[in-house]
Amino acid sequence: MSVQTHVMIAGAGPAGLTLAIELARRGVPYRIVDRRTGAFEGSRGKGIQPRTLEVFADLGVVDRILAAGGPYPSQWIHDADGGREEQQAIATAGSTATEPYGAPWMVMQSRTEAILRERLGELGGAVEWDTEVTDVVQADAIRVGLRTPTEASAVTCRYLVGADGGRSTVRGLLGIDFPGKTLGARAMVADLRMHGLDRRYWHRFNDGDMSRQLALCPLQGTDLIQLQAPVAAEGDIDTDVASVQALIDQRTGGSDLRVDDVAWVSVYRMSARLATHYRSGDVFLVGDAAHVHPPTGGQGLNTSIQDAYNLGWKLAAVCDGAADALLDSYEDERRPVAEEMLGLSTRLLDAARQGDMRRGRETRQLDIGYASSPLRYESPSRQYGPRAGDRAPDAWFTTRHGTRKRLFELTQGRHWTLMIFNSDEETASWPAGVDVHHVGTDHELRDSDGVFQSAYAACDGDGFLIRPDGYIGAIAGAGHLETLSRFLRSFLPAGVHV
Repeated sequence: MSVQTHVMIAGAGPAGLTLAIELARRGVPYRIVDRRTGAFEGSRGKGIQPRTLEVFADLGVVDRILAAGGPYPSQWIHDADGGREEQQAIATAGSTATEPYGAPWMVMQSRTEAILRERLGELGGAVEWDTEVTDVVQADAIRVGLRTPTEASAVTCRYLVGADGGRSTVRGLLGIDFPGKTLGARAMVADLRMHGLDRRYWHRFNDGDMSRQLALCPLQGTDLIQLQAPVAAEGDIDTDVASVQALIDQRTGGSDLRVDDVAWVSVYRMSARLATHYRSGDVFLVGDAAHVHPPTGGQGLNTSIQDAYNLGWKLAAVCDGAADALLDSYEDERRPVAEEMLGLSTRLLDAARQGDMRRGRETRQLDIGYASSPLRYESPSRQYGPRAGDRAPDAWFTTRHGTRKRLFELTQGRHWTLMIFNSDEETASWPAGVDVHHVGTDHELRDSDGVFQSAYAACDGDGFLIRPDGYIGAIAGAGHLETLSRFLRSFLPAGVHV
């Protein structure tokens, strides 16, 4: 079969859009379709974790994301007798030299998706709405059956990516199992316009009583309030204004809170499920198609975006001639992350049912790494500092001209980055697509504050090879830099994609 496009993406949520942006900025032909008639309009995944903010900085949208939302407010825990206690459930952390985004940021999911679609449009792409995948046949290429309200068609592609949610059609057509379990009663989440609520706080009622819990959270950057509440496990749930008002009255004991409008609402049953495989031939799963989870801790949307971010540069590299084995590392790296995320979000759900909403560093995803990845190399093996497979810390430098420059500015884009500390070792033989920077007292970048040396535990002559997705791929000590070049070429025999 002749190939009509390199990559077909099914699903235009956060994961599908992130993948499309990654392919578009690397010049890889793709199409992105979605069975929905148009864009999602609700708040759902409203928490953007610090690691995802770093991803958005690389994609060129972080300023728009920050402008669209705001920080998490502290919580008011309301007592049955009408009293209340202020609680800082989301641990705050400021920006540092190595972690420029210290705390999660609240943005409605619909706004996040709108910003990603805008970025995709700037790169010449667009979502094909009302287009459903109906069939997948793998041979020399992949034949994907499509259906719109007016016609049925087919497209051939090299790779298909299912980013089509927890009820993934692609996963079903592949016959990939999705084991797991449901997690008790259903929950309602709704975006409300209402008055009488102090918008400076996230309000919680009846914590510890699962039959009567209620949370009302102002959605930063909007005039909306997000309602979260467990509801009956069975039966129809009315979601009109009067019914939502009655729910609030019953669970607050009567108040001055008045609902004016229900802008969006969903009643769902929480589950924790993980696909047995992320790859079948040349078809891949990302995001909720690969894992579903309770919403506690704000992990799901962020994990989904980082799935796509991980897969995107690898697909582009293989389309440019890299060895297909590079794509096997996607599941090797991302499936263990989802497995840990499901455990974390389930533990946080159990704590939330008891009224404990505290969230710490474990939810920020800055410490996620790929310790068992086949894409890691150390020569010699390190016993200290960051290891190959870890997230690359940021750092500040002073240039020869006295200006300040961040390491994340150097790594932004499609390339690999080699940072060499206090060495003049020759790097002319490095393949195209690797940006080489020397750090040292008499070099291009001066580690005047010692941030880089400290963050990387760098010794004279050390080289750190940073992947396009901001993880350390390989580390070599003095006299071993050429081994980094051989490591890179072994995965990208046709040269790094530029």
